[in-house]
Amino acid sequence: MAGGTVTRFAPSPTGPLHLGHAFAALTAARLAGPGQFLLRIEDIDQSRCRPEYEAMIAEDLHWLGLDWPQPVMRQSERLPAYQAALDQLAASGLTYPCQCRRADIRAALSAPQEGAPVIGPDGPVYPGTCRHRHMAEASPNDTIRLNSAAALAHLGLDEVGFLDENVAPGVAHRLAAADLIAGIGDVVLARRSMGTSYHLSVVVDDAAQGITLVTRGKDLLDSTWIHVLLQKLLQLETPRYHHHRLIRDAHGKRLAKRDDARALRLYRAEGATPEDIRHMLGL
Repeated sequence: MAGGTVTRFAPSPTGPLHLGHAFAALTAARLAGPGQFLLRIEDIDQSRCRPEYEAMIAEDLHWLGLDWPQPVMRQSERLPAYQAALDQLAASGLTYPCQCRRADIRAALSAPQEGAPVIGPDGPVYPGTCRHRHMAEASPNDTIRLNSAAALAHLGLDEVGFLDENVAPGVAHRLAAADLIAGIGDVVLARRSMGTSYHLSVVVDDAAQGITLVTRGKDLLDSTWIHVLLQKLLQLETPRYHHHRLIRDAHGKRLAKRDDARALRLYRAEGATPEDIRHMLGL
């Protein structure tokens, strides 16, 4: 929608929606204002995604009073777009194939001389074991990683920054290049058998949908450094961000899809109304 705010809610159809999803969707719709709220289905992990969960997502969101344009974007239908982005990064010499398994990474990081592993948004920061490899050596069983140091040098950046409307509004978040390399490292851009990863697909899809305001939980705040870097490398616009609070249980634990006791469908079965859900969420 020209001139208006465009937001999105992008769930994975791997289980029923819970209260945390409801808060995220309602927040995205509210912040779109008179602009446009979009639904995107993040189903790149076909081993876990189910059509029945996708149908349940749409039913629950409609019950909450939300609506969105059709057709809905599905990541499983966008593999050529992700491959084009990978090819663009590879042509600049910024990616490399990685044959390390999780066990290999754990073993490398547990070596006595390495000290305690640094934990980034994707877990332990990759130690760079395969960084010497070239894309010409890639096999179907490899993951593809971004060489973060080379990427920052390619752009001539000594820091990465973005604006967040909810976390310190009006103040730019900035991360020095050295801190990004040390604290985030060479993230995976394409996983085995998927052809992409969350980081790559979310950047490509947000640009394709013209998203101007990305709304998501504060648990993804550190991933935004990666996304802004990829946006710059792929010559895409950087949207505004709103990292909202997380919905937690009585013990302060963030809700997950395994928390079926808080699934929207169960609240609905017990007679809850959409207004009840909004009240529970403090909306």
